[in-house]
Amino acid sequence: MENAIDFIELLKAAVFGVVEGITEWLPISSTGHMLLLNQFLTMDVSTDFWDMFLVVIQLGAILAVCAIFFRQLNPFSPSKNGFEKRKTWELWGKTVVACIPAAVIGIPLDDWMEEHLGSPFVIAAALIVYGIAFIVIENAREQKASLALPGAGSGQLRPAPKHFAVTASTAEIATRSELADEDARIQSVHEIDWKTAIGIGCFQVLSIVPGTSRSGSTIIGGLLLGCSRTAVAEFTFYLAIPVMAGASGLRLVKYFLKGNAFSANETAILLTGCAVAFAVSLLVIRFLMGFIRKHDFKPFGWYRIALGIAVVAYFGLKLLA
Repeated sequence: MENAIDFIELLKAAVFGVVEGITEWLPISSTGHMLLLNQFLTMDVSTDFWDMFLVVIQLGAILAVCAIFFRQLNPFSPSKNGFEKRKTWELWGKTVVACIPAAVIGIPLDDWMEEHLGSPFVIAAALIVYGIAFIVIENAREQKASLALPGAGSGQLRPAPKHFAVTASTAEIATRSELADEDARIQSVHEIDWKTAIGIGCFQVLSIVPGTSRSGSTIIGGLLLGCSRTAVAEFTFYLAIPVMAGASGLRLVKYFLKGNAFSANETAILLTGCAVAFAVSLLVIRFLMGFIRKHDFKPFGWYRIALGIAVVAYFGLKLLA
């Protein structure tokens, strides 16, 4: 029966929702993980529906950003004064401007990239290259910060920066990772200027290659442009709203223009995937914002490299078999 609900497919959709919710915000490539998961867990849906599902499931993740940062993103909040409302509108303006490079370059190349760069080996290469980039960039930031202050050399600690919230029960010391972040030119998302916002937007263009990671490319760009980890991570979340909403809308339009329509089962699958992605994203976003206050992005870099090597080994052996 075409309209019957297949609960096995709903379970698969939930698994994809979990993967989407985790990997969309961590800089480890959501699209890459979704495409790789599809090698082992295939949904019983049409090719057109799968291509649409892979993108539109991101709507659930977007809603999590809107829920967590609702006050920060709401320019009409009655608890904000006039200055705060102007800063919120300005932040929205920078967010929209930063999306222009990805829209100008990504939309025309969307179909071509999907057709030619979706292989596991391209994904693996992107995972490894940007994993190395994370490690190199973070090491360079730590070295620069350490050399700039006598007594803060390799492995040493110094008094915690004043703007870090610490309690009397802590040792009040900063690790090299925290020291590097303290020395960043831009400490909060509201300090990101128009030039830096556009620069981060240009780095976002790199994410059209599967395996790169949208959040990974913007975070790398932000770090190189002088942002603290917290500032660029938060700005990355905001960038996701117009980018992912636009990509989802475009994919839905393409899906319906081909004469497709949702069956009851497909509707349930899509809603399940989005709902699970939303719930998991709520946890992951809060985790990441807490994690990067004390740690750098190198663990994600090592994870990317390990996963990339595993992908090459697995699919290489399949080719030889």
